[in-house]
Amino acid sequence: MSSYFPRSKDLSRTRKSLSDSPPSSPSPTAKNFRHERVSRVDSSGGDGAADKALGRTSSYMRREARLASLNRLDDDSGPKDYKKMYETALHENEKLKSRLQDSKQELARIRSQLERVTQRQDRMSERSSSVLESEKREKHTLEKRVSDMEEEVKVLTELKSDNQRLKDENGALIRVISKLSK
Repeated sequence: MSSYFPRSKDLSRTRKSLSDSPPSSPSPTAKNFRHERVSRVDSSGGDGAADKALGRTSSYMRREARLASLNRLDDDSGPKDYKKMYETALHENEKLKSRLQDSKQELARIRSQLERVTQRQDRMSERSSSVLESEKREKHTLEKRVSDMEEEVKVLTELKSDNQRLKDENGALIRVISKLSK
């Protein structure tokens, strides 16, 4: 019976694919694989990808530490309680799913807020552009009125000077006529 447990433990490790979580007690090859994966992400991703890779690595390390502590407890106490391990893994998965759902809801809420802000800014820019256009039109009409009034002022000054000249001529003619009639 004692030979059964190590074999089942080895079989469970060989059945896992590379995309699954890392083994509970990391072997040197698993550590190297994780290191290669992180270094590949670091070399291709830039600063943001490095931060994400470090975050993933730290979460993997925390999970490994938890699983290693569970394995140590199980190794010390005798045969493993797979049902209990399954229930704890299931419970942890449920917690992670609920956190993921909460994160998705928060992301949707933030996206809707961003969309509202963007729409508000668009409306404000449309209003400001329409106000700007109306101000330009108003400025143009006012400039036209000013230029028309300047022309009228020029015409009025010319008319005043013509009127004054005609008054002077009229006065001279009246004097000439009065001298002739005497």
